[in-house]
Amino acid sequence: MKIDDAFYVEPEGIVGGLALWWSNEVNLSIMHYDKHFIDTKISINGEIEWFDTFIYAPLYTEDKQKFWELLAPLRNDINAKWCVLGDFNVVVSPEEKYGGNPLDHNYAKWYYEFLDQTYLMEIPSSGGSFTWSNQRCNEDVILEKLDRVFSSME
Repeated sequence: MKIDDAFYVEPEGIVGGLALWWSNEVNLSIMHYDKHFIDTKISINGEIEWFDTFIYAPLYTEDKQKFWELLAPLRNDINAKWCVLGDFNVVVSPEEKYGGNPLDHNYAKWYYEFLDQTYLMEIPSSGGSFTWSNQRCNEDVILEKLDRVFSSME
C-alpha cells in the first residue's frame, strides 16, 4: 500500500484514539475532528466529491447523547453525499448480540434520533454477523455487531 499522508487523534489514556491514512491519489481534507470522529471531504482525481465521517463512538452512556448531538449537524444539507462508518458502540437488536447482559434498547435512543435527523441508510454488511468479541470462550463469550456503514441516498 502506498501511504502518503495521515491524521491522528490521540487516545485519552488507554481508551480511544483514531488514525486515518491515505495516498496522494485521494484529495482528502479534514473538516472537523473530535476524540470520537474524523470528518473529511474527499474527491478522487477531482471527480465526485463526498464527505466521509470515520467514528469510534463513546463506550459510556453518559457520553453518547453529546456525541450524537455533535455528529448530526455536520451536514446541514440533506442532499450532501455523506458516508458515516466505524464503530458505533451500540447494539440495536437482539440478533446483533450473543451472550452477556440482555440488550438495553435505551442505549440506541440517540443513535435512532441521529439517523432520523440525517436521513442516512445502512449499507448491509456481508460475512459474519458480529464485529466484536470479548475474546473469551464457551459461556463467557460475548459477540456484538458494533461496526456499521451508513450513507446518504446520493
